[in-house]
Amino acid sequence: MLKIQAQSNIPTDFGMFTVYAFSENENDWSPHLVWVAEKTDFNTIVNVRFHSECITGEVFHSRKCECGQQLDATMKFLSENGGILIYLRQEGRNIGIINKLKAYALQEQGLDTVEANLRLGLPADGRNFDVGIQILKILNVFKVNLLTNNPEKLKVFNNSGILLNERIPLEIESNPINESYLTTKKDYFGHLLDKL
Repeated sequence: MLKIQAQSNIPTDFGMFTVYAFSENENDWSPHLVWVAEKTDFNTIVNVRFHSECITGEVFHSRKCECGQQLDATMKFLSENGGILIYLRQEGRNIGIINKLKAYALQEQGLDTVEANLRLGLPADGRNFDVGIQILKILNVFKVNLLTNNPEKLKVFNNSGILLNERIPLEIESNPINESYLTTKKDYFGHLLDKL
């Protein structure tokens, strides 16, 4: 059963957050992490972001995606407005870093992100956002504004017992390297990207 295994206050470049590690096992080295901004009021509608891990974009500033910029924008927004970042350990749309690098190699041969995953026998997107709903319920959060461009994240609230009050767009300007990646997000997955 998913539960809080540890928590601590962490000052960041964006402000103070309380961080919770969620997993079924206290020896799990890759728990989901929940970052709660200092100004968060759980008794009102809470700003929430489901964000999947992307070590290439967040740590090493890869220009192939906008994940690192989305994470920074989220933490800045939550620090200023209150809210919760649910950081899901679902690297590479939940295919893992090794398969993600294999998919990148196929993209260098001309495949898009979806085609590369399918060529490897993997799902186009293997993520599961139900765990985000579980975490919100453990935290007793039942009314949210969701920071997302992804319609699949909106659908997970259907019949969840959690009220989705509104969607807050989290769109990042494209660059020449990631424009095709973002176009695939829009055309294949239906992401709500108005700047493309």
